[in-house]
Amino acid sequence: MDSIIVFDMDGVLAEVTESYREAIVQTVRYFTGKIVARDTIQDYKNQGGWNNDWALSQKIAADLGTQVDYDTVIEKFNEFFLGEDGNGLIRRERWFPRPGLLERLRKRYGLSIFTGRLRYEADITLRRFASEIEFDPMICADDVTASKPAPEGLHAIRRRKPGNKFWYVGDTVDDARCARAAGMPFIGIAASTDSRRDELIGLFEQEKAIAILENVNQIEEAL
Repeated sequence: MDSIIVFDMDGVLAEVTESYREAIVQTVRYFTGKIVARDTIQDYKNQGGWNNDWALSQKIAADLGTQVDYDTVIEKFNEFFLGEDGNGLIRRERWFPRPGLLERLRKRYGLSIFTGRLRYEADITLRRFASEIEFDPMICADDVTASKPAPEGLHAIRRRKPGNKFWYVGDTVDDARCARAAGMPFIGIAASTDSRRDELIGLFEQEKAIAILENVNQIEEAL
């Protein structure tokens, strides 16, 4: 039996505070004129059910008193996030894995991705930071009909790689619930910089995470 590590991308492989999270801030500010705190965004994430940042931007705007059509939110969000030809906030992303980590892991494990990103968004970041690493398979938002915490993506990976042992590595309660629903052991990432870290750790413990790390670079010891 082989072992496969399935990674979420945002908050696990890619640092997205100044990309996706900032795109939420700018989108909400565009429609409401109000600046939403990063802590408030994390509060929504910890509630669960807000893996989709477009939907979350729409929800926060509505809670601030401004109703916006979903497609309009997507259009404005992508202007901020993608810019023109990928020169938007996505360029602010940083890569969490230190040099050599993924190369060492792939000598012992298969590497896979299940992310809430669309494939073209995932490809932009992977080409930039990990062009030499193969993630097989990579399941993105446009490959599933139900987003996390629904386990559809993890089930799809298991079907493509039958007979293997899996772990799922994620940074939100939706990731943890997705793993539990799929019957897949979960490793949680709770960054030391997260102002709601203690709450997140508690949520991971409730979802029976087998390990909780500050960042993905601790994964070798955990495994």
